[in-house]
Amino acid sequence: MNELSHGRGAADQAGTGHTDGRAYPNDARDWRKAMSDHVAYALLVYTGLQIFMTVKALDQGLSSILPYIALIILVAAIIPACRWFEKRWTTMSDEAAHDPAYRGAFRRDVVMLWGLAIGLPIVLTALCKAIFAIA
Repeated sequence: MNELSHGRGAADQAGTGHTDGRAYPNDARDWRKAMSDHVAYALLVYTGLQIFMTVKALDQGLSSILPYIALIILVAAIIPACRWFEKRWTTMSDEAAHDPAYRGAFRRDVVMLWGLAIGLPIVLTALCKAIFAIA
């Protein structure tokens, strides 16, 4: 009864960390949750960079509606790419989601995700500036 009053089950008291009785190593991550967190933060960073860079482009004389349209299209286009990264990991079984063997694949996907989230706004802004400089 004392265990329940403190909000902890018997399995949690035994040190497994899971109320369903499964024991995972203490350092084993849930790859599904970790990737979902990375996707959420990457979308925020991407959108922030895209807005910041669009405002900077507008300050430099690109006052047409094109930067606003590009902003809407690019934010809408990144969502399916992020969903693809997340879907690869959220469909894992419970055992695979805690398997340390996926660490390398997880790191690869996280690097690709963040490279896309940070690099794409920079590359697209540079490309637009180059096009407007030529025209």
